[in-house]
Amino acid sequence: MDFNLTDDQQMYMETVRKFVRNEITPKVMEMEREHAFPFDAIKKAWKIGLLNLSVPESVKGYEVDIVSAALIVRELSYGDTGISTSAMCNDLANVVIAQHGTEEQKEAFLRPFVEAPIISSFCLTEPGAGSDNLAMTTFIKKGNDGKYVLNGEKCFITNASYASQFTVFCKVGKPGSLMVACVIIPSDSIRDGKVTFQPFDAREITVPGGGTIITGKPEDKLGQRLSNTATVKFEDVVLEDHQIIGNRRLGFKYAVDVLDYARPMVAAIGVGLARRAFDVTLEYTKERKQFGQRICDMPVARDTLVKMWKKVELADLALMKAAFKVQEQAEDRGIYASLAKNAAAEAAIFCTKEGLHLHGGYGFMSEYEISKLARDAHIIDIYEGVREVQDMIIGRELV
Repeated sequence: MDFNLTDDQQMYMETVRKFVRNEITPKVMEMEREHAFPFDAIKKAWKIGLLNLSVPESVKGYEVDIVSAALIVRELSYGDTGISTSAMCNDLANVVIAQHGTEEQKEAFLRPFVEAPIISSFCLTEPGAGSDNLAMTTFIKKGNDGKYVLNGEKCFITNASYASQFTVFCKVGKPGSLMVACVIIPSDSIRDGKVTFQPFDAREITVPGGGTIITGKPEDKLGQRLSNTATVKFEDVVLEDHQIIGNRRLGFKYAVDVLDYARPMVAAIGVGLARRAFDVTLEYTKERKQFGQRICDMPVARDTLVKMWKKVELADLALMKAAFKVQEQAEDRGIYASLAKNAAAEAAIFCTKEGLHLHGGYGFMSEYEISKLARDAHIIDIYEGVREVQDMIIGRELV
């Protein structure tokens, strides 16, 4: 593996860093206090090509490889992981179309994301099916006219309140079925943020083909407040055949493929946050003096800074190897994706916890960014598979 960046990758890095420096970092604390969805930042990110990284060349006109995508997500996360999570969720929802959809489906369901800064949602988790995805009960069943009808409820769905399209994993025939399908539900009710919602509004969408999508009020979360999360309920949503991706019996395999793609991206989010926590802490300890010297010059504090730096760098190495493995479709890509996800989550939590500690009492004040980063870090250890699930995957692959 060559650690030298290509010209394209160097250009991506410079573009994202400039965007973060100008559009996110100076405003992030104010945006977070407002607890409002960052439409302006999302639109600007779309305009310069930081969204929809998984859309294939046949639709977008150029390809972004997975290593480059991980670099982009990592640098965007340095600014704010809520914004990067909302941006990355488009790929979480759309990569299954890119991987398993027909050319007609790619054109129908991915083209809109190239033409406008619209948002997508990946609908997998349910109230009774978190880590155990096969316990889902959302299902499709054929009606008397031969068309499938979707019913069920999903929870903790990123971008749900603003999504123009939903990628839904569901059982086939009945809630207890062992067969899983992946279906796409587009909606023309929201385009380019023209319809806005108050922070605690729900919405009801009438699906053109029949049925209703209902989203609950946005969740009030511990962290990542710039990423929208809500429940989604599907009531008698009628599906055309072309809305079913690939084989309607292979949806679980498709979900695994999506998660193999997503885990390096979640690792990238964790690495970006951990590096930000390290940088703001290092800067603070260089400026703050105690007992007549800078905090960073105290051996005990310097030892903590060294540990933080090592966590960041090791997580970054795990991220790059995982991204490379997934990009090459290596047989052992799953184990490295899980390793990277766990290493990045550990780095994010460690660096924010120790960073807050080195800030002392000021770290506990909400005006200091380290307090925000500490709240944001915990979800990285949870979404797209908690650490125990990642360890289960690693253990299964080892034996």
